[in-house]
Amino acid sequence: MSLPLSGLLVVALEQAVAAPMCTCRLADAGARVIKIERPEGDFARGYDKLAKPHVGGRERPDVTHEDARERADGAGESAYFVWLNRGKQSLVLDLARDDDKAVLAAMLAKADVFVQNLKPGAIAKLGFPLDHLRRAHPRLVICSISGYGEDGPYAARKAYDMLIQAESGLASLTGSPAAPARVGVSVCDIAAGMNAYEAILEALIARGRTGDGAAISISMFDAMADWMAVPLLQYEGGQPPRRMGLAHTSIAPYGVFKTRDGADILISIQSDREWRVLAAQVLGDSALAADPAFATNVARVKRRADTDARVQQVFGATDVAPLTQKLAAADIAFARVNDTADLAAHPQLRRIEVATPSGAVSYPAPPARRDGVPRSYGAVPALGEHSAAIRAEFMGPAHE
Repeated sequence: MSLPLSGLLVVALEQAVAAPMCTCRLADAGARVIKIERPEGDFARGYDKLAKPHVGGRERPDVTHEDARERADGAGESAYFVWLNRGKQSLVLDLARDDDKAVLAAMLAKADVFVQNLKPGAIAKLGFPLDHLRRAHPRLVICSISGYGEDGPYAARKAYDMLIQAESGLASLTGSPAAPARVGVSVCDIAAGMNAYEAILEALIARGRTGDGAAISISMFDAMADWMAVPLLQYEGGQPPRRMGLAHTSIAPYGVFKTRDGADILISIQSDREWRVLAAQVLGDSALAADPAFATNVARVKRRADTDARVQQVFGATDVAPLTQKLAAADIAFARVNDTADLAAHPQLRRIEVATPSGAVSYPAPPARRDGVPRSYGAVPALGEHSAAIRAEFMGPAHE
């Protein structure tokens, strides 16, 4: 069975995370993605060398700390690059050269989608102004991804994920009350890449009806400002959100409590009914369940310290196994506060295996699943692996 985007050609002048996130999803959906890399390669190839093949052919959940140490000196690829560049073809072009510009021009003449994340104005300086491309190729869907957009007072600024986390206010909400912190994954890049992916799909659907392509602009700042809408509205409504770590500014009890044997359990009580169930069935305190001083979330938030103390008293006297059994039986929402080692062995984790130049690497599967439609994923390319074949395809054998 063909994939939804089979037959579409995507040309990607991309590096780092945001644009590769977008084009990785396009490749997963069946598009042919030609990744254009500078002669030294996408700099994300050099972030680390920690994406390493299986040890002894075992599945990753069985890998021990000793196995991890064995892999430390072995061949590996960049974790970011392996995650975001499966299923693509790698073409090396030096766009300071006229002959390489001709290769890009030939590909764009046949492409369905062009994704680029050079800094604003850079693509025009290379000889490919986007308005010219729109006129020359009216069916082409063009998507430009940048830090702050194509215009505005910050358009020329360099922008990386942590900088946008800081500039957008996200870091001010992340971490403990003592200090702001970055989110531990590249959320601004990911948000921009996924917004680009959905905008491209919208444009392709529209093109199927009208025959016209589109010019799309996505900025990391806009993507994160959109995610910050609730905190912004709360601030403008007179109640700025506070930085509370693993607690919730508006709900109690909603936070981490330590068990007798040292496990951290995060619970979330979303309604007054759930509070009564927690009090009666988990805390074993029917009187607390009926106490009007704690009956509503508003009251519990006002008495957050007392509310949390009553929960901690019971949790701290109970080991994690019986406690989680009680929580599950009462249908209370809870989670273990895991680290990456726990994720590696998590029973709910689905994995895919992807070929890389260093061998097969296993990592988390993309979220979307289609019933009855198995999905396989292409290899991560070596730098320039497909250059000769692509040059010959678009320019003729003399240009291999």
